[in-house]
Amino acid sequence: MLYHVRMDVRVPHDVDAATFDRLKAAEKARAEELQRSGTWRHLWRIAGEYANVSIFDVADHDELHAILSGLPLFPFMQIAVTPLARHPSAIA
Repeated sequence: MLYHVRMDVRVPHDVDAATFDRLKAAEKARAEELQRSGTWRHLWRIAGEYANVSIFDVADHDELHAILSGLPLFPFMQIAVTPLARHPSAIA
């Protein structure tokens, strides 16, 4: 199943900078791992925001939830998920 996911990162101002740097490095490594596996199919930054739009290819809602909730920056994220279905007029 394909999912369109928007992730907005909201970092409290009192978060320790060194801790947050470690979380960002772990987040990057996990995102790269999921992209290499084909699970995180597309990843785009939203210009001017600390946010991204992504396409995930997973078996079901539960797998997507496990992936998203396991991301290092998950505690700082506001997430919107839209399940996608193939359009009958799509040629690709």
